[in-house]
Amino acid sequence: MNKRILIVGNPNVGKSVIFNKLTGIYVTVSNYPGTTVEITKGYTRLPLGDVEVIDTPGLYSLLPITDEERVSRRVLFANPGGVALQVADARNLARMLPLTFQLIQAGFQVVLAVNMLDEAARDGWHLDLETLSQQLELPVVGTVATNGEGLDQLKEALTSALLERGKVKSGFRPSRSKELQAKLDQVTALLTGNYPLSQAGIAALLVSGDREIEELVKKTEKLGRWRQLKKVLAEGNGRYKWGPGYQLALEDHAQAAEIVEKISTQFRPRAGRWRDWLSILASDPVSGSPILLAVVYLGLYQFVGRFGAGFLVDFLDQNLFRNLLIPASRSLVTALIPSPFWNSLFIGDYGILTLGVRYAVAIILPIVGCFFFFFSLLEDSGYLPRLAMLMDRACKRIGLNGRAVIPMVLGLGCDTMATMTTRILETKRERIIATFLLALAVPCSAQLGVILALLSPYPGAVLVWATVVLFVLLLTGHLLGRFLPGNPPLFYLEVPPLRLPRLSNILVKTYSRMQWYFLEVLPVFIGVSVAVWAGKVTGVFRGLLHLIEPVMAALGLPKEAAACFLFGFFRRDYGAAGLFDLAHSGALSTRNLVTAAVTLTLFLPCVAQFAVMWKERGPVVSLLIVTAILPLAFSAGYLVNLLLLTFGL
Repeated sequence: MNKRILIVGNPNVGKSVIFNKLTGIYVTVSNYPGTTVEITKGYTRLPLGDVEVIDTPGLYSLLPITDEERVSRRVLFANPGGVALQVADARNLARMLPLTFQLIQAGFQVVLAVNMLDEAARDGWHLDLETLSQQLELPVVGTVATNGEGLDQLKEALTSALLERGKVKSGFRPSRSKELQAKLDQVTALLTGNYPLSQAGIAALLVSGDREIEELVKKTEKLGRWRQLKKVLAEGNGRYKWGPGYQLALEDHAQAAEIVEKISTQFRPRAGRWRDWLSILASDPVSGSPILLAVVYLGLYQFVGRFGAGFLVDFLDQNLFRNLLIPASRSLVTALIPSPFWNSLFIGDYGILTLGVRYAVAIILPIVGCFFFFFSLLEDSGYLPRLAMLMDRACKRIGLNGRAVIPMVLGLGCDTMATMTTRILETKRERIIATFLLALAVPCSAQLGVILALLSPYPGAVLVWATVVLFVLLLTGHLLGRFLPGNPPLFYLEVPPLRLPRLSNILVKTYSRMQWYFLEVLPVFIGVSVAVWAGKVTGVFRGLLHLIEPVMAALGLPKEAAACFLFGFFRRDYGAAGLFDLAHSGALSTRNLVTAAVTLTLFLPCVAQFAVMWKERGPVVSLLIVTAILPLAFSAGYLVNLLLLTFGL
């Protein structure tokens, strides 16, 4: 028996928390084939043995809109008749049940976990889940995922569902208007092929106008049957103002609301409302802006930037690698490979061990570890959706929606990680815009820290640098949003309750994400170190420096600054640190510092970010982004230098 549980449900209802409670920390994260959407897999121990559990992306309906919903549906299609564990928010159950109806109608063995019962009780509601189970004719389990409440009962329900799979299914049928039900019955009767869903489920999607399902049915059915189906689908659509698909959704939501009203009882709230006030403060532009600044300063700058990229990186790099591992590696490699030419591949300045492994372990891992910890804390607290609401109007001006503020703000911690989180954006157009802006004008915490230290003695210099970078970001985003093909982004988001995060949940998420990221990034860094070594021994680096030197002259910078830009590509703060050394040697004036800081901030992304861009957006888009950034960065630097000279600043 193929034992597999598919966790499905709307975003922000606690699916990942339940997944982690079921599977523990031994999970794998990978992209769904042909997409950049993540699928997380693990195993849970049930009385019938180890069972695979798949955590799918957020899904509002089996009629998909976003890439995440399409991937979730494909996972469901790949497991016809499987066990679907739907996680629903107890406070918004009426909005969740239409998906339950669709899963039942599609032929899945459904177990419904009504999560966040504590929040529903805090809002003054009691839900009769036994009656809900009887009405839907499927197992319903109440849970509070954050503390594991209801987990044992959930495992029992899942075990029963796996044993009964294919034998006992819900007999619940959504009630429809007479005309709509007749249309659904006609379409169902005409379907004769083998499909990944039940024929009733396929019929509902056909009536809703699902183009992907239309193509599937067209390929599966004979031509004459397909023509009959097209005729039936077109008949009588004029009586529905917004089409039969919209009418179908309206009737499902009306029935869901009716069911929830019958099982709900309101009583006096037993907790204070401070969370509601805090939620309003975090979402309001006036009060939310200083809260956002505090989050960015304390979390990204101080924790990720100063502690992670500063203290932890220095400690691991100096004490573990430079003082211990690198000297030991040099002795071992020299003994095994006497040739200086070949042993430099492993232990030279740009060797596999001294650059690739050291960067991955001593530099990147502590930064991303702090980043993932902080991101998990924000995620579990419920702050991120409120941040998206706060910034939606501003993001609309640069062709994005409120969701985009999450990767943009996280880019101030680590642009590499932020580029990966652009996956949360619904359309390819938005992901390209966000990736471009992150690569162009969002300095990571490491680079930001060095540049601020460099310019801080001159407050006017900091103001000029920040103004120019912000202006370039807004102007570029506005132009991309206006001229890049595609529709303006919509914004809809499920807002979970604010709650105090649980340390155990945060640590599990952080560990699993760090494990996955390290396995992803280590091969990339080893490959980069080989490329850098080859560039040095072949003289390519020397040639690149000669190419950059005339550009430095045009910017009014000494030729020594060329190395800052070249090595800034391999690590952003290395380039900024090079400027720091030049400034202390007296080679740079204040005007030079501002020009160089602006140009370096807008210069190419670091090699780790570029590698992730290549992986996420593909080679064509990544190369186009880099090709556009180079002239933008140098043009901005040239204009800044010219203006400062002209006005004698």
